[in-house]
This record gives sequence, structure tokens and C-alpha cells, in this order.
Amino acid sequence: MYIVLMAGGVGSRFWPRSRRANPKQLLNIVGAKSMLQLTFDRVKALTTPDKILVITNIEQKPKIEEQLPELSPENVIAEPMGRNTAPCIGLAASIIRVRSKTNEVMAVLPADHLIGDVESFQSVIKTAAGYALESGCLITLGVTPTYAETGYGYIQMDNIVHEQNGREIYRVKTFAEKPNLETAELFLRSGDFLWNSGMFIWSVDTILEELDDKLPELGEDLRKIEKAVGTKKFDTVVADVYSRTRSISIDYAVMEKAKHVCVIKADFKWNDLGSWEAVYNISPKDRNGNVTNARGGILINAKNNYLYSSKKLIAAVDVEDLVVVEMDDAILICRRDKSQNVKSVVEYLERKDMEDYL
Repeated sequence: MYIVLMAGGVGSRFWPRSRRANPKQLLNIVGAKSMLQLTFDRVKALTTPDKILVITNIEQKPKIEEQLPELSPENVIAEPMGRNTAPCIGLAASIIRVRSKTNEVMAVLPADHLIGDVESFQSVIKTAAGYALESGCLITLGVTPTYAETGYGYIQMDNIVHEQNGREIYRVKTFAEKPNLETAELFLRSGDFLWNSGMFIWSVDTILEELDDKLPELGEDLRKIEKAVGTKKFDTVVADVYSRTRSISIDYAVMEKAKHVCVIKADFKWNDLGSWEAVYNISPKDRNGNVTNARGGILINAKNNYLYSSKKLIAAVDVEDLVVVEMDDAILICRRDKSQNVKSVVEYLERKDMEDYL
């Protein structure tokens, strides 16, 4: 089995810690290791290092190679520009087909998710991989919702199509976009909706056939990439393909349109850590609900705040429910429940060409 780690994002919701050259997946958001290193540790027992690929970009490639010395540099593939997940997955699948010369299973995983119970995670991946190769089904991982979350997409389960080792795989009835609170509460009560984790398992031939069917222009370009794999023309061909391919997610391009789509229920703790609020929720707190990093801070009549300091002392007086993140060149202050909107700061910096802060 091949493992593909998608690690090209910029983590705009984690500004100012997350920057283009040093984004969320390369940061030690929780614990001493980076999110990428934690992900690599989870998957390396599933296969051998030569079958683990990281898809990233030119800016991040050197740090990824530094953080994952077990990987060969040729397994860290830099996209020339971001084009969302469908081209990224197509690129990885094309490389795998040439290298493996067989119809291998590939698991596609984001590099910046937090997962508890590693053994359960590995068991789910193995079960899904076996059925994907046997059935030709596209499999995604769904997480049982524990509350009415409006920041995730949802997957509605249909009938059971496979059961192994106590794990059930369901046919997908429908995909649902991020809902409003009322709809999320309906999903939660129904019992047949799962959070869409953005993790996928399928055979290489199956996903390339689906991309060829749903995005014929991309399919044609991926065949050109296949011919260039392992040659001196590879970077040039990939750059040419990416310069004209459209940005589209694998969900829109394939998963919501394909006929044979299944979901396996994940029974491990999962969090995509999509905001500072999410980090606050999983972090240990003092008796007043405050979270501070190792440098600490002075908190006087302050409650339920998240404080991170790179160097300076932070003093918080008579404030509640804030996120404060201090870096050498920038400070973020926002309401904790609005921390999803931090990406708007990054968008502003991009519009104003304030590259030093990106």
C-alpha cells in the first residue's frame, strides 16, 4: 500500500504562526513534534518508507525533507502551484502507477490532522484498503459526530456493503456541505450522518479512471505526466500541466459524482485542528479556563483565553474568550469563537502585497 500525505496548504487560519514557508503542518501545534511528523509516525507502520509520498510545494519542500529524514527526497514531490486536491491526487496516482507497475492501493491523508488511538486508525486503513482493492470502490473515512459541528462537511450512510474485524463499510447515500446549526443538529439526531474527514482509500487504477471520466482534460494531462515520471522532463511537464489545469477538489470532481463510493466509520478520536479555537478546545487549561504556552503569562481576572507567545511576556487583564498570538513581526488578537476568520487577515495581506507577513 502507498500512503500519500497532502502537505501543501498554507494554514491561513493559524496566522501569524503559520506562514507560507512554515505552515500549520510543519508547526508543533500540539506536543514537541510537528503535525506532519505526527502523521508520518502514524502511517509508517502501514507500509515501507519508499511507499510514502508527500505532496507539497517548492517553498515547503526543504523543511519537509528536514523533518522527515527517513524519506528519500524523491518521495517529497513539489507541485509548481496549488490546484486543490484533485490534481494533487492525480499527480500522486500517476507517479505511483509508474513506480509500482501494479494496481496498488493508495491512502490519501491530510498531513495536519490530530488523531487519537493510532492502532484503531491503522486498523481502519487496513480494512478499507483490502475492500478497495477487492471491490474497486472509492472509500472515504467518516467520523461519528459528537456534537452539531457547522465547520465540517457530512456524509450520509446507506446500507452496509462489507464487514470485517467488527468494522462496517457503508455505501454513501449523499454528501452534504457545511451546514447551518439547525441542519447540523438534524444530522446529529438522525444517526446516519458522519463528519467528512477528507481521508480517502482506493486503488490507483480506480482513481485514475474516475479522474479520466469526470475530468477528461486532466486525465489526458495525467497520462503525459505518467510518461515523464523518472525522466528529466518530469518537472517541465508537471509545470506545463499545472499552468492550465483548473483548481478543483476531489470531492467536487469525483466523490460526489462517482457511482461506487463507500464510507468506513472511524472509531478513533479525530480533529482537523482548523482554527485556534480548535487548539484551545483540546489544550489543558488552568482553573479559569485559560491556555498559555510554555512562556506563560500574567492573567488577572482573565477567563477562557488562548495565549501564545514566541518571546514576549503577555499580560491579560479583565478579558475573556480571546485568542492572542505573538510573533516577532506580528500579533493576532481576536475573539476565540471568531478564530475561523483569521484567514481574512491573510487575504488582506495578499491584496496589499504585504509579502513580509506571509
